[in-house]
Amino acid sequence: MPLHHNSAMSQLSIPNNVLFFIFLSFFNVYSIFFIFATATTQFDFGTLTLSTLKLLGDAHLNNNTVSLTGDPAVPNSAAGRALYATPIRFRQAGNPFPVTFATFFSFSVTNLNPSSVGGGLAFVISPDDTVVGNPGGYLGLETSAGAGGGFLAVEFDTLMDVEFNDINGNHVGLDLNSVVSNQVSDLGTIGIDLKSGDSVSAWIEYDGNSKGLRVWVSYSNVKPKDPILRVDLDVGMYVNDFMYVGFSGSTQGSTEVHSVEWWSFNSSFDSTAAPSPPAASSAPSLAPSVEQKESKSSCHSGLCKQGVGAVAGVVTAGAFVLALFAGALFWVYSKNVKHVKKFDSIESEIIRMPKEFSYKELKVATKCFSANRVIGHGAFGTVYKGVLKDSGDIVAVKRCNHSGQGKNEFLSELSIIGSLRHRNLVHLQGWCHQKGEILLVYDLMPNGSLDKALYEARIPLSWPHRLKILLGVSSVLAYLHHECENQVIHRDIKTSNIMLDEGFNARLGDFGLARQTEHDKSPDATVAAGTMGYLAPEYVLTGKATEKTDVFSYGAVALEVASGRRPIEKDANGAGKVGISSNLVEWIWSLHQEGKLLTAADPRLEGDFEEGEMRRVLLVGLACSHPDSMARPTMRCVVQMLLGEAEVPIVPRTKPSTSYSTSHLLMSLQDSESDCNDAVITISSSSSSENSFNDRDLV
Repeated sequence: MPLHHNSAMSQLSIPNNVLFFIFLSFFNVYSIFFIFATATTQFDFGTLTLSTLKLLGDAHLNNNTVSLTGDPAVPNSAAGRALYATPIRFRQAGNPFPVTFATFFSFSVTNLNPSSVGGGLAFVISPDDTVVGNPGGYLGLETSAGAGGGFLAVEFDTLMDVEFNDINGNHVGLDLNSVVSNQVSDLGTIGIDLKSGDSVSAWIEYDGNSKGLRVWVSYSNVKPKDPILRVDLDVGMYVNDFMYVGFSGSTQGSTEVHSVEWWSFNSSFDSTAAPSPPAASSAPSLAPSVEQKESKSSCHSGLCKQGVGAVAGVVTAGAFVLALFAGALFWVYSKNVKHVKKFDSIESEIIRMPKEFSYKELKVATKCFSANRVIGHGAFGTVYKGVLKDSGDIVAVKRCNHSGQGKNEFLSELSIIGSLRHRNLVHLQGWCHQKGEILLVYDLMPNGSLDKALYEARIPLSWPHRLKILLGVSSVLAYLHHECENQVIHRDIKTSNIMLDEGFNARLGDFGLARQTEHDKSPDATVAAGTMGYLAPEYVLTGKATEKTDVFSYGAVALEVASGRRPIEKDANGAGKVGISSNLVEWIWSLHQEGKLLTAADPRLEGDFEEGEMRRVLLVGLACSHPDSMARPTMRCVVQMLLGEAEVPIVPRTKPSTSYSTSHLLMSLQDSESDCNDAVITISSSSSSENSFNDRDLV
């Protein structure tokens, strides 16, 4: 159904609406009973935050991926775990079948020292979320004493260890309470080399009814036809009622780095399975909502055996359900009316867009949204490459991830970017709203994103291209901040959201987090959203996004483009050894203090740049990254400075610091949200009356 037809809903008569709500409410009540009999879990990297991801041992976040082991210097070893913080139900009272689950993840193993031995990583199901096992061949799963607390794991081993009966240093294996695998397969037989440094995709699926475990491995995002590992296994014999899922990895005196780049997981129980007598539960404590869900399941399965007591229970439950029904009817009706009005208010913006695509047209263009057409992931959706059948045009199709928050962000992006016109914006060709889905269709940028051009291209991005890109981004931000009818704050300026057309012109995209406000109007505090290294310190503390928070993000981008280094990464000293985690702004400010500013230039440029231009860009980046928001220039001034039409303001040699009171800290948002696989920051306050805070606190 086209979007503009939805407005007809508001014309429906009240009786028809009421009938619809009654049907919907009964459906919801039925769904509630169905949910009581099941337990499902679903998440992916786009929805995980630091509050839902638990990092143990040497595991840490590194450039939007989870590094399980880091890169310790030889002869040091490392071990770490990354777990979903909430335990997942694997066995259910009254159900003889264990959970059915499926997980997909992509990972890479980078060997920084080819002469050293490795370790490996594993997808692990564990009853414990506090202990990390030994490094080396133990993969962080168990200790040398054999203590692992019981676990089930699928290992990707890069170390041949005779002690553990390994077949080679490049295999996949099933581990049941021991790192001596029950069954293994040589990955070399399908052309996979774990130590290649390339991204490897893995699928692990378990059917609780047929009790079969299957593992597929590939270099692409398309699941192979045949699994590399096939095992008949009753998982119920090796798990408790509740278990933790995640990853474990280790090194053995090496510089092997194990990075998990994407992860999705879902699990459920087969509701048609025949019930059996309830078993004693060994579940750890959970959130009340989950406990209530499970307890209602147990009560429901035993109603037929309770006689008169069951009848009384049914009557009581019926009265409770009727009360829920009445409340739900009122809530759904009021929400629906508000939703229709909200949707109609956006409709006037949508119909001004170039084209409304049909769902069928976009489904054909993306080959049924095939996995091998995926070109990007975000917090609120997936981006596919599409070829329009009628015109042959190649486009990028952004598909909502179906969550309520995701749809809100898509509607926000749709309503904002649909009214914007600038040569340095990603061009929106059209939209689609059918079959309950929201899809946005953009021009496909042939040169990809700026971060890919900086870090993954075989030929370094030239300095003239870099300067042109920075000028284009500053120009479009000046337009958003000062020239639109309503001021637009992007809130997520970073190199992965800057696309490059065929002429390496910058095109700013991803307006899912953007906000519109009237000019000169004080912003409201919201949840701080964005990516570590690009967030202004005052934004993290207060949640108030202004044009100056975008300016700070632009400053980080300018320094990143000039230096070829990410805003937060491992520091490198003169000896070429990897050091501690470094903030790019801090590093460049220290070089400025020493009078060595130009040494920040990307070494891959090999000095092929005009020194005056490089100095100007670095100084502009520092000026935009000033910890005091009032001292930062406007984007209009940035454009003039990059063009040489205005002088760069004097940048102090020593980076200024800004103090924030505890009252500011208490106003801070507990979790900063992240985009397509980004880290979340948590700021906590101390008990003192004043606390000094600067950019270093974000590291």
